[in-house]
Amino acid sequence: MTEDDRRVLVLDALARFEKPLLRYAASLAGREHAADIVQDTFVALCKAERSKVEGHLTQWLFTVCRNRARDVFRQQGRLMNLEDEGMESPDSGPASHVERRQSMSRIEAALASLTDKQRQAVQLKFSAGLRYKEIAEVMDTTVNNVGVLLHAAVQKIRAELGSDFTPALASTRSAK
Repeated sequence: MTEDDRRVLVLDALARFEKPLLRYAASLAGREHAADIVQDTFVALCKAERSKVEGHLTQWLFTVCRNRARDVFRQQGRLMNLEDEGMESPDSGPASHVERRQSMSRIEAALASLTDKQRQAVQLKFSAGLRYKEIAEVMDTTVNNVGVLLHAAVQKIRAELGSDFTPALASTRSAK
């Protein structure tokens, strides 16, 4: 691969995947680490052999991103907590803070109850904003299996959270 070819590949990938990778990395390791994880992902792309990336760029990028996030977990010795995401409103009072904390705890418990594959599909769909086909590429599975994983995950989350949270779980079929 010539330098110009590599530059075009990286710039195209950056334009297309930077934001989805940032959202995905934030869902895995927290916002404070997301930019570094994505930067490391693109540095790895710059160094990668074309044959390793060609034909499955989406899968390669999200796999490298996930693996880098796992490295951050090991270094930090903890899993990302949803409260780390800064979801709090600056003008919220103590009562809403307690309510939000309770809601976050319930959501974290519901996500923790999913299988690893279900959780990954949910993160790729709702955090990274990928379509079913892209999720299938990243997870090395079929589009139909992605649908099954997401359907089962949403059903399980709905069962865990109850009717209070149902509106937050919009149909997963919206952006195939």
